[in-house]
Amino acid sequence: MLTRVALASLWNRRLAASLGVFTIAISVALLLAVERVRAQTRSSFASTISGTDLIVGARTAPVQLLLYSVFRIGDPTQSISYARFEEIAAHPQVAWTIPISLGDGHRGYRVLATNNDYFAHYKYGDRASLEFAIGRHFDQDFDAVLGAEIAQKLKYSVGDRIEIGHGAGRKDLALHADNPFTIIGILRPTGTPVDRTLHVPLAGLDAIHAHFPGTSGKSSQSATDEEHAHGALSAVFLGLKNRAAAFGIQRQINDYPAEPLLAILPGLALAQLWNIVGVGEAALLSIAVCVVVAGLLGMLTSLVTTLDQRRREMAILRSVGAKPRHIAALLMVESCLLASLGAALGWATVSFGLLLLAPTLASQFGLYVSPWQASAHEGWLLLGVLAGGAIAGLIPAALAYRRTLADGLSMRA
Repeated sequence: MLTRVALASLWNRRLAASLGVFTIAISVALLLAVERVRAQTRSSFASTISGTDLIVGARTAPVQLLLYSVFRIGDPTQSISYARFEEIAAHPQVAWTIPISLGDGHRGYRVLATNNDYFAHYKYGDRASLEFAIGRHFDQDFDAVLGAEIAQKLKYSVGDRIEIGHGAGRKDLALHADNPFTIIGILRPTGTPVDRTLHVPLAGLDAIHAHFPGTSGKSSQSATDEEHAHGALSAVFLGLKNRAAAFGIQRQINDYPAEPLLAILPGLALAQLWNIVGVGEAALLSIAVCVVVAGLLGMLTSLVTTLDQRRREMAILRSVGAKPRHIAALLMVESCLLASLGAALGWATVSFGLLLLAPTLASQFGLYVSPWQASAHEGWLLLGVLAGGAIAGLIPAALAYRRTLADGLSMRA
């Protein structure tokens, strides 16, 4: 009964009510957008690599090593000698290795040089393996395998020939036009930086830098062993036979006397990254919460300022048998309805907004955000908004409770 009366009352004041709902909806949309991007960005980062026990690079900050080796953010300041890589790979506890070399680019996308162990052992998400949408892994030194996004954005297909250059900016520098690579495979989408990476053999990258003639006829694996032995690597991914030995091997690598190296556990390094960006996340979330509070205060102001205009309405309700507690409850229901409608509209706004912006976020910022995937924390935030709406309704409800029947009847039309 009270809900029906409250809806009728809001409909009679639909302009003011609509403005209140709109204000709450915008503030809730901002709050949910910050929370959804925050939560799904963390999830996306965490799913970028799995099944790798250690990442080894030149001595630097652990977070920096994680960023450039896994997320293709930044560049290594030092390299690992190939001799050190061979010694690490020969360790009795090491089951597999993935050597990588970074530094070149193609039309704004990063080039990663590696060998076929990358396609065999690299895992992402819940230990999912890389799969080819079309084509195969490396067979010759100047083969290339594209991530799904590069193939889609640049309209490449198997058989196309491409050139890579120094640097990873939008404009390639010092193109190696005399040694083009031939696309032989395109990977399925993974929702990770792999989609935005152009993969080439280590031997091919070494050949274009050293200007080795006639290397394209060798197999990728043999050429890697023969030709890249004098070169350097950006990082190495390690898989261990016994994961319990990770800390011991990490200590051995970090104390390696022949070369300053750093071995990190991806999970721990990622936790350090979140500690760094956690302050910024908290600040954004606090600002969004303040905007929601401002929206609820705007709704409260609207309800309080209309009480004088509604005195006769309240008096009529009292005259037909409504008690003061019923009048107070009516104001509480109206406040909850406005907050509920605003929260629902805000949720719909952020969901459809992310649906439209998802391709841009993925292509420009590498953020893969699902418009319909909500976290448990998001649900608590919505409950907090509804609770705030109920609390905001207490003030006009208390004021309405104190109105008397004589006060309402004494008002002139």
